[in-house]
Amino acid sequence: MRIIELIIDEEAMLSGIEAISIVDRPAIEEKFIALSKEDKVELAKVDEEKRVLMGAALIPNKNIYRQNEDEEYYIFFSDDTVRQASELFLMRGNQNKSTLEHQADLHGLSVVESWIIEDETHDKSRKYGMNLPVGTWMVSMKVNNDEVWEDYVKTGKVSGFSIEGYFTDRVEMSQDDELNSPEAISLLEEISDALETRMLNLASYSDYPDSVSNNAKRALEWAEENGWGSCGTAVGKRRASQLANREAISVSTIKRMYSYLSRHKGDLKASKGYSDGCGKLMYDAWGGKSALSWSESKINSLDK
Repeated sequence: MRIIELIIDEEAMLSGIEAISIVDRPAIEEKFIALSKEDKVELAKVDEEKRVLMGAALIPNKNIYRQNEDEEYYIFFSDDTVRQASELFLMRGNQNKSTLEHQADLHGLSVVESWIIEDETHDKSRKYGMNLPVGTWMVSMKVNNDEVWEDYVKTGKVSGFSIEGYFTDRVEMSQDDELNSPEAISLLEEISDALETRMLNLASYSDYPDSVSNNAKRALEWAEENGWGSCGTAVGKRRASQLANREAISVSTIKRMYSYLSRHKGDLKASKGYSDGCGKLMYDAWGGKSALSWSESKINSLDK
């Protein structure tokens, strides 16, 4: 089974970590600790802190299992790449960028501490029972979002951090020696460079049909007159504004659009109109049926 080292090209625009996601099953298999004033036993000495999540963002030299349609493989990050990623994350001002399960953008979450474990015995993480290797990138994230804290953290729906970013592949080892040949590695690097160039040139898109924009406009106009009520999240409302104004949207946003519209087709069928629940209103806010067709087609074309 192949083992692929992921590295960072600092000269590339799309390189490094763009956001930190809070997820149910972290790929690095390490959970965070939720620090709050209510945790009197573990946190008696840090009761001045409130609503803080502490955990590992990246662990060096840890093989992470991956699978796609063609093969199974592992990825890993070296000590140098972990440190480089942590530094670029702060240098590019991404402390306030976070998502839920790599899908919904979140607000009110900020990375307030970031450090590399350098001492096996005396690192701050040891105080909270975390036995992580030297070189691990640790973060503490402040949660000033009631919904996230109450509905996801306290209920245990999320348990760890997962990074979002762009890396370059480098084959480290394989059961097939030919994949380790200089020719194979050189070819892989050329392919990676070509793909990254393509990503840079096609980073965002506004070529969706007018019907997508019109659906979002109708939803916004209805909500402006009647209010959103209990319908939608800040993400859905922002998406409606983007589409109505024909703003360019990123590949990750297109994927979220397709994911949302695919999951909620049943809500659309059950709704007779905007005043009948939230189904049709929010479906059109995300661009409606035409957005589902367009996003699926766009994702397929990008994969090719």
